[in-house]
Amino acid sequence: MTNPRSKGEVLSQTTKSHLEEWLKSEIYGIRKQIKSKYLDKGNAVEDSAIDYAAAELGWLFAIKNEEFFEDEYFCGTPDVMLEDTIVDIKSSWDCFTFPLFEDEIPNSDYFHQLQVYMHLTGKRKATLCYVLMNTPEHLSYEEPQDYTEVESKYRIKTFDIEYDIEVIEKLIERVKISREYIKTLI
Repeated sequence: MTNPRSKGEVLSQTTKSHLEEWLKSEIYGIRKQIKSKYLDKGNAVEDSAIDYAAAELGWLFAIKNEEFFEDEYFCGTPDVMLEDTIVDIKSSWDCFTFPLFEDEIPNSDYFHQLQVYMHLTGKRKATLCYVLMNTPEHLSYEEPQDYTEVESKYRIKTFDIEYDIEVIEKLIERVKISREYIKTLI
């Protein structure tokens, strides 16, 4: 969720638009299809990205998680659940979108996503793991790039995250405010 532009607003216009779109999908029973080459690649290479990261980072028994978690405020399916850590895999489109030199998480939404996963699962550590995999030929419109010979330190970038109850409390408050807004629409 984005923050409102002015102090007088409780929800940003972007958040309101998203909530309105969500409500339409609930009313009509139809989900808006979101399609992009980036999502398509992420879905296509997710299993191999998990396997590659697990092998290179020494994650024993790391397999794709299929379990869905939810409580009264949040829901989600973490990509990988290690013994004490949640892992979320992000597959970069190419080396130019791979966060090789970043010191902080490039997208704060992923930080919040992992906070929620930790909250839902009871784990208190998470890793956001970017992996640079080859784009399947049927998804690429460009000249194929082959990253298989590139050292893993240039193909895997991780960000470790600790659970923060204050973040969860703020997100719960945002959920409550969002629900109040939805009530004004129906």
